[in-house]
Amino acid sequence: MTLYNGIELPVPWPPKRDGLTREPMPVPYLQDRPAVVPIDLGRQLFVDDFLIERTTLTRTFHAAEYHAVNPVLAPDQPWEPAGDSNAACPYSGGVWYDPADKLFKMWYSAGNEGWINRWLSYATSADGVTWRKPALDGIELRSKALDGSNVVLDVGHTDSTTVWLDPAADPSERFKYFATEKREGWHYTYRASADGVRWSEPIAATPMWGDRTTTFYNPFRKVWCLSQRIHGPVIGRARAYLEDADPKRLVEKIPPNERMTVVGDSVYWANADDLDPPNPVGEFGQIKPELYNLDAAAYESLMLGLFTIWTGPENHAVAERGLQKRCDVLVAFSRDGFHWDRPSRQRFIAASWDEGLFNYGNIQSAGGGCLIVGEKLYVYVSARAKDATGLHGRASTGLAILRRDGFASMDADAQGGILTTRPVTFTGAILHVNVDCPTGELRVDVLAEDGAPIEPFTPANCNAVSADTTCTPVTWNGADLATLAGQTVRFRFYLTRGKLYAFWVSPDASGPSHGYVAAGGPGLAGPTDTIGQGNV
Repeated sequence: MTLYNGIELPVPWPPKRDGLTREPMPVPYLQDRPAVVPIDLGRQLFVDDFLIERTTLTRTFHAAEYHAVNPVLAPDQPWEPAGDSNAACPYSGGVWYDPADKLFKMWYSAGNEGWINRWLSYATSADGVTWRKPALDGIELRSKALDGSNVVLDVGHTDSTTVWLDPAADPSERFKYFATEKREGWHYTYRASADGVRWSEPIAATPMWGDRTTTFYNPFRKVWCLSQRIHGPVIGRARAYLEDADPKRLVEKIPPNERMTVVGDSVYWANADDLDPPNPVGEFGQIKPELYNLDAAAYESLMLGLFTIWTGPENHAVAERGLQKRCDVLVAFSRDGFHWDRPSRQRFIAASWDEGLFNYGNIQSAGGGCLIVGEKLYVYVSARAKDATGLHGRASTGLAILRRDGFASMDADAQGGILTTRPVTFTGAILHVNVDCPTGELRVDVLAEDGAPIEPFTPANCNAVSADTTCTPVTWNGADLATLAGQTVRFRFYLTRGKLYAFWVSPDASGPSHGYVAAGGPGLAGPTDTIGQGNV
């Protein structure tokens, strides 16, 4: 099978692995890159060398920054106890922008009892920062005390949940719920809903081992993917992988996979490795990092992986000393949907380890990955404060912000630098870039397959860009890039005093990328960017 970006998938797929080690995961498509890369789908990010033939620019990875207003959602209702073991946070839940209602929507865990997540609750927001918990009527719940609350599911005992907005689904299944529910052992359960408020009875429920298990959708291959917890010696917490085009069938065929026994169609997938950062507290610094959870979502032309990396201490030490287990979110990227490239091991969203802050420890990602809000990405996390209950302390929801496409930039100083892409093809008409160079400039030329410059697409004829913008066209005087559509070419970027984040060739001047937009955002009408500058 050939993917949208020219990568050839081997047979069988997903690839079988003999097991997991603490060596970094190999990434075959970076070692054996396609000769020509089609770039019609999505913004092309510089998170790796997949598209780069040569460069004198310097790559910099960027961490998200916490919003000034945090936490954006906290336990403040009677069913979210104000004392010990209180919670209002996605675990992983889901945070989405629903274009039908023009609202941000969040599904989160509320009302912890010790380590038990009691209820799935629902909140909405007009701006993604100020959230309300609507009083809901007519929801069938086990407890009458929850009537008029914002609780939408009361199943008694859950651990991990995922809520996914699926615009391509039958309207009655537009929202999908996957969760580890406890009834005589863990059962991974699939439910559906038309509105995200009234949920079906289980459509499928399968016994399994592994509580912190989640699901995501890979739209590049149109498959639902299970990120299943496994656990073994040396690597500790890790992940097995399973996929299917049908969510019901995915859940029905889940194998038990107890501890490190991976059977059926499931395969060994991912784990923390020796490059992951250790706990910064000296007494815990010798603990080997582990992969506590792995959420993923499609962003533009690749899959974005949010790796929750645990670095200790163990639960018994947390409980005895009133601490928190430390988890931070690191970022990873995949162009084939299975192999993860992790070129940066800085903490993308970090626990503060400040005893007075909401995000003292245990930062974990939310389902949906990120949302596009104008020129920013909104990334939501669960966070735990430090208090006497330790492991089960106050849990709330945090918001971190990143520039759109801002995971990595290719940088130039006053001396300037050059980046030449590998051979690419496109069917669009106008080159667009995401660039930050208000005191410098960006120019571009186009090279033929043999490397020869193509007139009149030269640097001298290029209208220089000197701006800080996440979406702007690059043009040449008297030249129409559409005349090169279908040909194999290279783009060569000349940058001074600036940062280049992404490029793409769009069908029109507004710059829609037709790439995937993760959990959506204001102005975006569906799962892909058909708007361009209209949502900036």
